Amino acid sequence: MIRGAIHCFLILTLAVVSGCATKSVDSGSGKRRAEVVRVGLAQIGTPYVYGGKSPTTGFDCSGLTLYAYQAAGVSIPRMAREQQRAAQPVKANPRPGDMVFFETKPGVYHVGLMVDQDRFVHASTSRQQVKIDRLKTPYWTARYLGAGTYLN
Repeated sequence: MIRGAIHCFLILTLAVVSGCATKSVDSGSGKRRAEVVRVGLAQIGTPYVYGGKSPTTGFDCSGLTLYAYQAAGVSIPRMAREQQRAAQPVKANPRPGDMVFFETKPGVYHVGLMVDQDRFVHASTSRQQVKIDRLKTPYWTARYLGAGTYLN
């Protein structure tokens, strides 16, 4: 039942992401965004493992973003802080496939992938698994550092 609901959610999300993609100079950008989101969402429920970067061993936050971007053919750094430093900053609202960055404790950084205008998927230590959260909750808003992208 839950697996069916997740698959239904994935299909609807991809339809929204694909339908909202605008034509740009790089016609593959919308496809890469959709692939990053699809791969990120497909990992929901995968266990959190410090240093993990695959569905078979589990994910930490930056391992999940690394895995999703690699699936879309985009190379990014391994660690959350380096991912933020190397990403192109997103000035306005982050779009599906963009990364969102947080400082959860002094010197401790976290990253997730935007799914739509409000939600992001991330490998969470709070529930020990990949899950979806809302960006505008008090917890995440208080820790938000900004957004970045490797997609045009």
